[in-house]
Amino acid sequence: MSDDDLHDDAPDLPGARAVIPLSGLTRGRVSVARPTAWWYAVATSDELGATSIGRTLMNMPLVLFRDERGRPAALLDRCPHRNVPLSGGPVRSGQIECAYHGWRFSGDGRCRHIPSLKGDCEGRARNAPSFATRELDGFIWVYATPDVEPTREPYRFALATTPGYTSVRQVVEAPGTLFSTVENALDVPHTAFLHRGLFRAESRGITITAVVRRRADRVEAEYLGEPRPPGLVAKLLSPSGGMVTHFDRFVLPSVAEVEYRIGDENHILIASAMTPVSDFVTKVFSLVSFKLRVPAAVVKPVLTPLALQIFQQDAVILRKQTETIARFGGEQFASTEIDVLGRHIWRLLRSAERGEVGAGDAVLEEHRVELVV
Repeated sequence: MSDDDLHDDAPDLPGARAVIPLSGLTRGRVSVARPTAWWYAVATSDELGATSIGRTLMNMPLVLFRDERGRPAALLDRCPHRNVPLSGGPVRSGQIECAYHGWRFSGDGRCRHIPSLKGDCEGRARNAPSFATRELDGFIWVYATPDVEPTREPYRFALATTPGYTSVRQVVEAPGTLFSTVENALDVPHTAFLHRGLFRAESRGITITAVVRRRADRVEAEYLGEPRPPGLVAKLLSPSGGMVTHFDRFVLPSVAEVEYRIGDENHILIASAMTPVSDFVTKVFSLVSFKLRVPAAVVKPVLTPLALQIFQQDAVILRKQTETIARFGGEQFASTEIDVLGRHIWRLLRSAERGEVGAGDAVLEEHRVELVV
């Protein structure tokens, strides 16, 4: 892959010239993509109760509340009357009320009540932009383009309700771009160094093969010939060892899946829906689903803190990466073939941003990469 693959069409980094005026040290661009015609998780179902909450999606402030039927609704978090946030205002009979003058809005954004006004309160300028919402698998999803009815549905967590599986939800925040956070989640080589002892260790000199398959809206890497990795997490999943069936997947617009099977009894799927709060902050909504030979009651209390420790290590390195990009005023990538999914993720994100994603499940590209682990 060309080192330029991750620079094509990347936007300017705000303030880059002020950060470093010297030429030749950076291209002054960053890998930020903003696919807006897609669904993103913005909250868990438990977070949205009887009161309104504020969320941010791609720098857009949103207010979330439940309508008169208990369904989630999302509006732009700005009262069209005098530019006051709607979040924090009371919810009355399924309508959000502005705390300033008491204007009320239904889930479709229409103004339904203006105190003291005689006659009809409706009018296009008085409405708030609304965003399609869905509540699935314990998460609230919002379509990132206002006032449209989407033609596609949100991602579904495959094992959320499958009998025999235990699922754990986790929400964390990563100080990195959507691209960097997704690539980090699906990157194998860094685990032997950043997560040494927890998951993988220094190279055992074993050559494995990654079979990379790209489709219209996703890319996956299937890793062949990999024995159970060393480290606490792998030992917890399969105390007796064994060969691993391992898939890493990226699904548009922002989902990372890491799947392991060890033998016939041990299966774990970590599915993370990543939401760009801003260009350089990404919220990660994860569902870890597992079926193991070891009883879930034994594994669950140990697995969760280990997973959070791994994520904290990732968050530290992503913050350092983001700070370095800001310091230099842009990125400077050097890549090799063992950066298995990076260029595919970036190209899919850019295609989604431009509205150029095709349909169908056919494999459009397949190739093999050898790695030493």
